[in-house]
Amino acid sequence: MKKIIIVAESGSDIPKEYVERYGLHILPMYVNFEGESLEDGSFPVEKIFRYHKETRKLPSTSAVSPEAYMEIFRKIHEENPQAVILHLCYSAVTTCTWQNALIASEDMDYVRHIDTKSVSAGQTAIILRTAKYLEDHPQTGIDEICQKLEEWIKDIRMYFFPGDLEYLRAGGRVSNAAYLGATLLSIKPLIKIDNGYLVAGKKYRGPMEKVSKKLVTDSLGKGELSTEEIYLIYSEGLSNELRHSLEDMVHNLGAKKVMWIGTGGVISTHSGSGAFGIAGYRNC
Repeated sequence: MKKIIIVAESGSDIPKEYVERYGLHILPMYVNFEGESLEDGSFPVEKIFRYHKETRKLPSTSAVSPEAYMEIFRKIHEENPQAVILHLCYSAVTTCTWQNALIASEDMDYVRHIDTKSVSAGQTAIILRTAKYLEDHPQTGIDEICQKLEEWIKDIRMYFFPGDLEYLRAGGRVSNAAYLGATLLSIKPLIKIDNGYLVAGKKYRGPMEKVSKKLVTDSLGKGELSTEEIYLIYSEGLSNELRHSLEDMVHNLGAKKVMWIGTGGVISTHSGSGAFGIAGYRNC
């Protein structure tokens, strides 16, 4: 069977140790400040929070360019001419990554694209399950793994609370009135992945410590998520004390494998400081 090499984007927030372990190729997306466009991962995310505090503006984010995809696809092919490139794409409906990758690979029959319909920890969960399966089953062909991916993608679940609603308001994702009402009532809207889209779901009331623990209970304690592997999401600013408490809680609820995913520049631009979330596979 042909070797399968995985390519994805930095918006997956996948930890570097797994990039190295599985030989993944991660292309940087971009965070754009006024007059300055920086590769995701090339600067501390605190720069985003400091920029917003000082200017009351948010940087914008942008996708990987067709040229960057083309360059990495060609480079991998030159080094591994018999291999198949499997591109596990950041949610296609949230940015132009998918379209740019298709443009780049127009004449490359050795590239296959799969829309993970996820971002951050959701995308990481799919990437890692794929990489582990290929490691354990080296004779797997590209058609077989793509069929499995269709099922895995249907089963992924991801929920998170933004750390600061101001980031959603400044980014145009909630109205001024909704922002003011939520702030006055201490309401935190739960954001979930739904067929690739980030949509507002159930509203929780209270400080992050309270709502984060309630989210863990609702999603894991009530049996919605499989306990085999749980991904906990945080952005800079979520206290270490709360993180330890949440991890203990997840383990006590039966989680066999727990991994923290820290948000990089792209996700932090939309979530703000101190965000928390949980991702995993549907409990079948």
